[in-house]
Amino acid sequence: MSFQLWAWLALLAYTLHILEEYTFDWRNWARAVIKLPVEWSDFYLTNAAVVVLGFAQAQMVGLLPLAPLAFAALMIINATFFHVLPMVTTRGRFSPGAFTAVALFYPVGLGVYVSAAAEGLLTTGAVIGSILIGALLMAYPVVMLRLRGLPYFRQAP
Repeated sequence: MSFQLWAWLALLAYTLHILEEYTFDWRNWARAVIKLPVEWSDFYLTNAAVVVLGFAQAQMVGLLPLAPLAFAALMIINATFFHVLPMVTTRGRFSPGAFTAVALFYPVGLGVYVSAAAEGLLTTGAVIGSILIGALLMAYPVVMLRLRGLPYFRQAP
């Protein structure tokens, strides 16, 4: 399959992942297990942004191959650090999104990288850059959630 098709499959995988997280109450899991001060509105907004990024990265395959690679890295980082490792550290407590993370994020994320390599687009710089961008994309909403609780950022009248 082409790099372009894998990029679109990444968006599809993420969409299914969001549905799984919502269905199995990711918000309450995140509050209890990873102590993330998240509300449903945060979940909706963050995942809307992810869907927009998903469309953008699939459209940028020819112009900016780093974009789909970064999206694939985001998926693999999400699967590993927000689903698989928390399940391991909690001795099997289900993480909403774990099914799609394992069944879709790993194979599709890898497919993006393999197809980029097959099309001569995967350089060492692209791998490193994509991992860094994917990690930053994953960290950004988490950092923002943590910062908003600090007195300096409160917007009370």
